[in-house]
Amino acid sequence: MTSPHILWIDDPAAPGNRVLGGKFGSLAEMTKAGFAVPPGFGITTTAYRHFLEAAGLAERARQVRAQAATADLAAVTALSAEFTAEIEAAPLPADLEQAVRDAYAELERRTGTSLVPVAVRSSGESEDLAGASFAGQYDTYLWVRGADEVLTYLRKCWAGMFGTAVLTYRPDGHEVVAGDHGICVGVQQMVEARSAGVMFTLDPVTGDRSKIVIEGCWGLGEGVVKGDITPSRYTVDKVTFEIVTRALSRQEVQYRFDPTTKVVGLLPVDADRQDAPCLDDSHINELAKLAKRIEQHRGAPQDIEWAVAESGDVHVLQVRPETVWSQRKPEAPILEKKSAVDHVLMRFSGGKLATKAGS
Repeated sequence: MTSPHILWIDDPAAPGNRVLGGKFGSLAEMTKAGFAVPPGFGITTTAYRHFLEAAGLAERARQVRAQAATADLAAVTALSAEFTAEIEAAPLPADLEQAVRDAYAELERRTGTSLVPVAVRSSGESEDLAGASFAGQYDTYLWVRGADEVLTYLRKCWAGMFGTAVLTYRPDGHEVVAGDHGICVGVQQMVEARSAGVMFTLDPVTGDRSKIVIEGCWGLGEGVVKGDITPSRYTVDKVTFEIVTRALSRQEVQYRFDPTTKVVGLLPVDADRQDAPCLDDSHINELAKLAKRIEQHRGAPQDIEWAVAESGDVHVLQVRPETVWSQRKPEAPILEKKSAVDHVLMRFSGGKLATKAGS
């Protein structure tokens, strides 16, 4: 049976379904388990392959991957630029375009919001697989409004599958990851975050599994993910939920939707918030308990993206397996702290080393 072009993350068929890719398949699982995940739908890997076939680009896509596996960086860059332009210019099949428009209209209905702002996120089949996490390699676009914009950024996410960074991606210094991997594009309601960030169900520096580490900032979590805002960091005991350490950072700018430019950008933080903690103790406690429940549900250490809305509600934005300490062999010597930190920073900065505190 052919998979649909659209699959909602709250559909009973969604959890673990490969047509949603790694990221959105994980969010479907979290939704089924009852965690507070914003509503959304995936434009499936089947839709992506349907587009390539209809546009006459399927064979060319395979050739591009094969050529990139042995070409030098300059040649890959040129190859990428040429093919991504073809993808962005190619027309969508009429049935697929209508399916996306209908799904966005349904999201407007479900949320009760006309032109509901959404995040458009790439979710690859190869993403977050053991030994080859593509986190940070694929594209995400925030505060997209209207079906026309969704369709524009859908193409950009598909084109991102053939970006230079993806075509040359080598997990842990090994060979280029090859294969005819598909991509789902997730469309998910934005959380108008008061504060946001990431948390780990172990200490990412020492590997201590008795701790939960929360990193956050004012505004959207892009500042923490990209590493260009130094987050505040809280270490919480996983058993007692006592806040063991606090490292607060002054924050003068934040990522927010700019109504003037109509895009997400860096805007000033209100003066009364610049030296104030972005999380109060009740939210730190709520996040730590949430992290522990997710780890218990998954049965292994996790790293989690979260947001606290202006209303105070806590939302789960992304969940993936922790990949630094979990993959380390028990007999391997413990590396110096800098190595562990740098690995974590690389995961959350798109392959480019972030500032020391940003992860």
